Amino acid sequence: MEVPPEMLDALAGWFAQSLSPDAAARRAAEQSISSAAASPGFALALLGLAASPRHDLQARLAAAVHFKNLLRRRWPKPDADADDAADLLPASDCAIIKTHLLQLLLTAPPLIQAQLSEALAAAAACDFPARWESLLPSIVSSLGTAVNAGDVAATNSLLAAAASLFNRFRNAFDNNALRLDLKYCLEIFAAPLLEVFLFASRRLQAAATTANPLELRPVFECLRLCCEIFYSLNSIDLPEFFEDNMHQWMSEFRAFLTTSYPPPVEADGAPDALRAAVCDNLQLYMEKYEEEFRAYLKEFVEAVWGLLMAQTASPSRAQLAVTAIRFLTTVAESVHHALFGSPEAMKQICDSVVVPNLRLRDEDEELFEGNWVEYVRRDSEGSDADTLRRAACRLLRGLAANYREQVAALVSAQVQQMLAAYAADRANNWKEKDAAIYLVIALMQKPGATGGGTPVVDMESFFTSVIVPELQAPDWQSEPMLKATVLRFLKEFRDQIPKATALALLPSVVRFLTHESNVVHSYAATFIENLLIIKDAVPVPGVNAVTRSPRYVAADINPFAPQIIQNLSTALSFPDSYENPYLMKCLMRVLGIANITGQIVHEITARLVGILMEVCNNPKNPDFNHYLFEALAAVIGRTGEQDPALLPAFEASLFPVLQRILVEDISEFWPYAFQIFAQLVNLSRPPLSQNYMQLFGVLLSNATWDRPPCVPALVRLLRAFLRKIPNELNQEGRLPNILAISRSLLSRSSTEDSAFYMLNTLVENVGLDIMNPYISEIWSALFTRLQSRQAVKFVNSLVVFMSLVLVKYGSGVLVSSIDAIQPSLFSQILQRFWIPNLKLIKGALEVKLTAVASTKLLCESAVLLDAAAAQLWGKLLDSIVTLLSKTNQDLAQEQNDGADAVDIQKTSGYSVSFVRLQYAGKSEDDLLKEVNDPKQFLVTSLATLSAQSPGRFGPVIEQHVDPANKSALLQLCAAYNANIV
Repeated sequence: MEVPPEMLDALAGWFAQSLSPDAAARRAAEQSISSAAASPGFALALLGLAASPRHDLQARLAAAVHFKNLLRRRWPKPDADADDAADLLPASDCAIIKTHLLQLLLTAPPLIQAQLSEALAAAAACDFPARWESLLPSIVSSLGTAVNAGDVAATNSLLAAAASLFNRFRNAFDNNALRLDLKYCLEIFAAPLLEVFLFASRRLQAAATTANPLELRPVFECLRLCCEIFYSLNSIDLPEFFEDNMHQWMSEFRAFLTTSYPPPVEADGAPDALRAAVCDNLQLYMEKYEEEFRAYLKEFVEAVWGLLMAQTASPSRAQLAVTAIRFLTTVAESVHHALFGSPEAMKQICDSVVVPNLRLRDEDEELFEGNWVEYVRRDSEGSDADTLRRAACRLLRGLAANYREQVAALVSAQVQQMLAAYAADRANNWKEKDAAIYLVIALMQKPGATGGGTPVVDMESFFTSVIVPELQAPDWQSEPMLKATVLRFLKEFRDQIPKATALALLPSVVRFLTHESNVVHSYAATFIENLLIIKDAVPVPGVNAVTRSPRYVAADINPFAPQIIQNLSTALSFPDSYENPYLMKCLMRVLGIANITGQIVHEITARLVGILMEVCNNPKNPDFNHYLFEALAAVIGRTGEQDPALLPAFEASLFPVLQRILVEDISEFWPYAFQIFAQLVNLSRPPLSQNYMQLFGVLLSNATWDRPPCVPALVRLLRAFLRKIPNELNQEGRLPNILAISRSLLSRSSTEDSAFYMLNTLVENVGLDIMNPYISEIWSALFTRLQSRQAVKFVNSLVVFMSLVLVKYGSGVLVSSIDAIQPSLFSQILQRFWIPNLKLIKGALEVKLTAVASTKLLCESAVLLDAAAAQLWGKLLDSIVTLLSKTNQDLAQEQNDGADAVDIQKTSGYSVSFVRLQYAGKSEDDLLKEVNDPKQFLVTSLATLSAQSPGRFGPVIEQHVDPANKSALLQLCAAYNANIV
């Protein structure tokens, strides 16, 4: 694999500059890399730089990361759409990469090795094993060579590659193809894995008394990787090879759990990392293969319990404890719970495992003060790396599942003891109260949970005597970790706090928004934000159904909003909270619900714009940035609609920063900027200012649409312009330009949604007099695409578009314009695509639109009313009834509340992608507001039609409509007092 040295030198320079703190230098380097990515052999050059020992390690590492991400995006997938082929790596480059990647991985430094291992997994996910048959045999062959030579480092590199290869078996959907791949892997790799495992185990036993951790660390790592692969290969089913050799594996596992190594080795942490991997495997067998594992269960419970009792200075002991407790929890929740059922065992678990691990440790305090982001991630968000506290809580809940009264008695006594200790010496025993609150959080029943049983404490009394005093304490800056736990309690039980109580406590919570601890003010913000999205079930009058209604509305939050906004603004200036996503999310939510007026609107807009100006220098926190733009959208949307006079002030504040985003090519923010522009255009009144018309010119430039992540936002902006200035399309060749852009979008499956959205927008907003000269061009593009693209998604979009044309311009225009392309083409389209796909349409507005349009076809179109089209007429009616037979509940579930969508929406990584701003978008327009009920529209239209030709349509319905749908149609006729005669 030869790469020109000058190419490697140039790449190394760009990657070095891409790490520069200077924004201009960084963006120039990123632009150079982006330009080079389009050239042939770019992936090979990246791999060559990653493997080049003569270049700087940081540049090599950056190249390896870029290479890994490139393979994830552009490696050809077996089921890839032909439209996306231009973006994929050429087959020749892929072949070279597959030939060299494994060998380069073996010789790379550890940091680069990890990235290349993930790159290998990305390529293998598409090609292995069917299109990369040499990979696994190469790994096995190299493993044999490394083991025979006693080369543990090379063995570990190969095992790491294999581990990344097999990791997909852990979470993939179980199907026959996956099982065939697993069978292939087991046949080739299961026996060599056991050989390597036993080789490393023998090597460890021979050196067990060695006190030098550096010598033993690679051996422990080898065994840990074997355990990781063991887990992957056993994740789907218990393979015969592992069942036949279970005794060998379990004997070694038990030895690792029960053997003590010299203190320097234990302190290194490698033994505990291996034990944690063993505990993961034990839990897997306990969960999935309990019958086969039963014979080993008691000895492993004793071994794991012994580990939790042992004291050690190992830095990995916390993670081991988490996995060990998780295993015990699985046993406690199983039919083998009697192993813990005796009063002595239960008390020992509570006293020696649960309570000690619930108490705050020195490491927790250090993390709280030194890395608040990681503390919150572990403590509150349920991160991948479980904390000891969370694991201990789960063990307690696992025991309580079968022994709730016994556990409740033990915990209740423990809580009282801890609170008494705190009362005796508040200054020194605040950790006791903290642990007591955690115990209550662990065992209190949540709404909707099953089980019931003995309560741990009286919730109302505990809340009043333990929680409220901390919230209202004058010294609210003291004991920040305890205050954080109190706020965490509020968040966990927010649904159960009566509305009046929550509003009464809100001023106390709002104080904590300016607490000097990042964790505390983050938890306060999270509680307020979570409080505002609570919804209660409200019965729908006259219908046996419920709807979800917000518990807290603008009137509830308005009195507190100015102080909340002010405190959040203050907290955003604190050290390390400049880009705190929890604060910004809370601000977004308050601005999206409260009614704010006057000076506060200008102040918060200026504050948000100032923050945006700062993050433009280095957009590094995608969650914060998303909530920042949502907050801006919320201010513009809520206050701009209420007071249009604010629009000039918004434009004056926002145009400079939005223009900076475009001019400086801050690509991460382009999709957001276009959505904000769309919002401003929607609020404007024609004629639009010169600034907007210049933006309209930029929008119609083909180069603007060359960035796929921006396309959905650009379509929203175009939609806004078309609503305001539809007649401007006749000028300067704008409409042909837009149609050319739509054809380009239509040619790719990844942007075809946006193409249809653009065409729908044109039809909705532009009259037939303007569209008529171009309608044939649109049909030609759509039907040409249909010849190669008949996926359900595409055909459904086409049916929706045709329905829109019918509703807007009339059935005659729809039929004649399509038949102008080719005689009788409409009938063919109707029979092959419209009728079969109509019943597959989803979305409340789409269902209504297509049902009404199809009804109009039935009752108005000469093509369908022709006696020769009786079968087609009946089949179309059958599809309409099927479509409308979907329950109202199904359609309601497809609708989403904007605020909820913001809550569940997560941005990922740092790549440019389109993320919809919920507060910037209005709900879609209903072009059929005059039709309240499409079912009623159907039967009344049919009744009117049949009255004009009595006796004609009954036999057609009898012959061509499905019996179930005939029955449904009769029920609809009865419900709406209509008759088909």
